[in-house]
Amino acid sequence: MAHTIWDETERRTLLDRFAGLDASARPRWGRMDALRMVAHVTDGVRMAMFELPVAPMPSMLGVWPINVLVMFYLPWPKSAPTAPEILARSSPSWTAGVDELAQALARFVAQGRDASWAPHPAFGRLDDGQWGRLMRRHLDHHLQQFGA
Repeated sequence: MAHTIWDETERRTLLDRFAGLDASARPRWGRMDALRMVAHVTDGVRMAMFELPVAPMPSMLGVWPINVLVMFYLPWPKSAPTAPEILARSSPSWTAGVDELAQALARFVAQGRDASWAPHPAFGRLDDGQWGRLMRRHLDHHLQQFGA
């Protein structure tokens, strides 16, 4: 089975990795500090649930099978362009940011797999399974960015 935030053990493991970091963690690449990174990944979860409107970024990334290859199989580039709406804020503190992320993940899962999901600004319409896998990969990507 693919890694997904639909799996409770995966969610707990990811949140434990976040808890192992703190606001002073330095990135291995990119310009985001840890407080901005935790807000960024939280806003990615919020975006999927229609809680944060994000404008579409039309490109070939929204076309099947390119979107699937990029989301799940190809290595992700470091410092790739992203929607400005999910780069706009920073968490007030590390503890508050990780708590907010945990709450967003809990809301995501509580909606159930049959919920309606927002289109991804770059990858287009995704089903519940794709959102679950993409969220897990996105969180892991940024944890690796900070050495966790």
